[in-house]
Parts: sequence; C-alpha cells; structure tokens
Amino acid sequence: MGRLIRLPMQRRARSERLAPPRAVIVSASVGAGHDAVAAELAARLEEAGVAVDRYDFLDLLPGPAGGILVGSYHRMLDRAPWTWKLLYGSLDNHRMMSMQATLFTALAGRRMRRVVADEDVRIVVSTYPLASQVLGRLRRRGKVTKRVHTYLTDFSVHRLWASPDVDAHLAVNRIPAEQARGIGCRNVSVIAPLVDRRFTPATDRLRHAARARWGLPQDARLALLVGGSWGAGELERTVSDVEAADPGLTCLVVCGRNEPLRERLLAAGVRHAFGWVDDMPSLMHAADVLVQNAGGMTVQEAVASGLPVITYRSIPGHGLTNASALDEAGVARWVRHPGELAEALDQAACQGRGAVPSVASVPSATAGAVLPLPAGDAARVLLEAAGLGHLAAAVPAAAAVPAVPAVQAQAAVAVASVPASAAAAAPTVMESVR
Repeated sequence: MGRLIRLPMQRRARSERLAPPRAVIVSASVGAGHDAVAAELAARLEEAGVAVDRYDFLDLLPGPAGGILVGSYHRMLDRAPWTWKLLYGSLDNHRMMSMQATLFTALAGRRMRRVVADEDVRIVVSTYPLASQVLGRLRRRGKVTKRVHTYLTDFSVHRLWASPDVDAHLAVNRIPAEQARGIGCRNVSVIAPLVDRRFTPATDRLRHAARARWGLPQDARLALLVGGSWGAGELERTVSDVEAADPGLTCLVVCGRNEPLRERLLAAGVRHAFGWVDDMPSLMHAADVLVQNAGGMTVQEAVASGLPVITYRSIPGHGLTNASALDEAGVARWVRHPGELAEALDQAACQGRGAVPSVASVPSATAGAVLPLPAGDAARVLLEAAGLGHLAAAVPAAAAVPAVPAVQAQAAVAVASVPASAAAAAPTVMESVR
C-alpha cells in the first residue's frame, strides 16, 4: 500500500521539478509598439526555456472599458489632436498619476493578481504604463510578491510610467534612462532595444530584393513615411513637403489601418501608399531615409536597419516629447519647420547606409580607434534578476547596432545599472545608437 501511494507522489514531484519557469508579460493593443516589444521579449525568453503568458491590459479591464479607453485615445489623435496634447500634459504630475493608478487598480487589480499568481511565475514584465501602475500598486500592498519590471518603450518617459513600487525599469537609451530616474523610477538599466531580428542593415542584395518585392525602381531615392499603426498625424502634408523639398525623392507611405488615408493618397497621385504592412523589414531595406512623427518602435526598427531617421510634423503629446529626446540622443534629427527639411533630407542622403557601421562599435572621435560597446539583452537581464542565469546562455547575443560618437557611447555605458540583487551576475547593458 505504501508503495502504491509513493509512486504517484514521486511522479507528481518529478513533474513539478520539470515544469519550466514562467514569465508573464502585460502589454496593450494601443497602437502596435507595446505589443511588438512584448512579442519579441516573449520569443527570446521562450528560446531560453521559459514558458511565457502574454496578456493585453485592455482585456483585464471590466466589460467595455478597454475598448472605450483605446477608442477615446484613437479619436483624440484622429479628430482633435490638441485634446490629446492637453490631456497628456495634465497627466504629467504626481497627483494625476496617483489618481490614474487608483482608478485602474480598482478596475483591473483583481484580474491582474490572478494572472501573476501562479507559483511558477518568476518574471513579471509590463510594456504599458497603466499596467505598470497597477502592478506597482499591487506590489506595494503585498498582493503581488514577484519582482516587477517595466520596459520603457518610448524615448521620452511620461510620469505615468513612474510607479515607485515597480522593482526595476529597462530603458533603450541613456536619455529615457535619465528621464526615468528624474521622475522616481527605480533601478533603471539601459539595454539594447527589443526589435524583430529581421531588422538588419541592408546589403546591396537585400536592397535589390526588397525593391523588386515591392515593385519599386532600383535606381530611385526612396523616402519611407510612417505615422504608426493608425496612420496618425499630418501624413498628407508631409508627402507634399518632402516632394517640394526634394523633387528627386519618391515617397513610400505606410498608412497602417487608416484606409481612408491610403485612398486619399492614391487619389492624389501617390503611387506607393500602403495599408497595414507585415513586412516592414523589407520596406526599410528598400528605403533611403525614414520620415516619422511619433518616435515609437518604428524608430528603433530603423536604427537596427541602419536607416537614417528624420522626425517631422510630430503628433502632439508623446510625439513631441519623443522628438526632443530622439534629437538629444542623436538618434533622429527633429525638423521643426518645412524650411529645414531640404537640408535634413540632403544630410540623410550624404550619411547613407554605407556610412553607418553595422557592428556594435564606435569610432573614436580623437584617435580613430574603435571603442567596443558591450552587448546587452533585456531577456538576459530579466533572467539574471529572476535567479535564472543558467538559462541566459540560450539567449542569442543582442543584435549588433550602428554606431554613435565615442563620447555618447561612453555616457551610455556609464549610466547603465542593474538591480543590486543581480549586479554581480547581470550582463553589461547597452544603449541604442544611430
């Protein structure tokens, strides 16, 4: 009888030992950037043997609340952008942040607790500010016992990202890292941006194949214009301004899910107006310069592709703050007036892809030597912080990125930090570069 009882217990114990560690990633289908980061992080953690559960914060809200939230945001950007600018500014203070955190914790707190409650969960990550606020409140109250990390997806850090009870934050550049520290974020690490590995610097072969794939002229100079997944902002005016500034450029416009915009552009004679595009790596391989207005994931994808970036006609709110941060970081020039556009496009053409190294090193400004940048990956940092360093070896090294001036690179390394509990084992981290 004793043996009959022990065997099932032994099988159960063995099964429990073999259960992989789990990670919970909470993003939000507000635009596409938060979900894109979550998808790439999930893929890298799964490569390391971690089981990943992804949740959309909008689905954790009760009833139609998630749809109302994203619908209101979309309508503000589309119909009255000035209202979003006012709201964005009004929320950037401690009192309003606290009110938002209280409201959304009341709405989503119970469901959030359930999704992270499994004892196998070792890693909890948010890529969306309201999810971070809820997790931080639950962490403070002892309702969530696991360490919580926030991945800061933007180059500028709004106060909504700053929950003092989130354990650690991951930033893609020294500029957002400094901003995050300035508003009270704890344990800020600078890491290589999480972008799909298909975004790589274009070789001549890739460029030729990409242009053939999209039916684009092989000998033309191409400007890729984007407005995020919703095709937001003044893209029609941007097309006119780019064509006036440099008549030799051909515009490729990605309208995302904004089908009325695509139809208007086609009717106006824009030959290359696309809707939702699944193969953005190929379009970036085909293009010579990216002109964007929001400063989101598309910029980081362009950086990984070695594609020069210009910010123009920024959308209000986060578009303007991202434009400033990207310009300060040297990642994307912010063109504030149409009169500056011709010179900026010419500068991008002179820079070209050939002038941008595709290795993680930077030329010394004084001696012509090469200063190597240490490669860091968000998945590795998270694994180390969770005590799963033995799994980090399965994560491929962070993709090589183009270079920046040596002084900027040194500043990036100097500002990087990791949580104290993982400092001895965590890898050195790296900022994104132009």
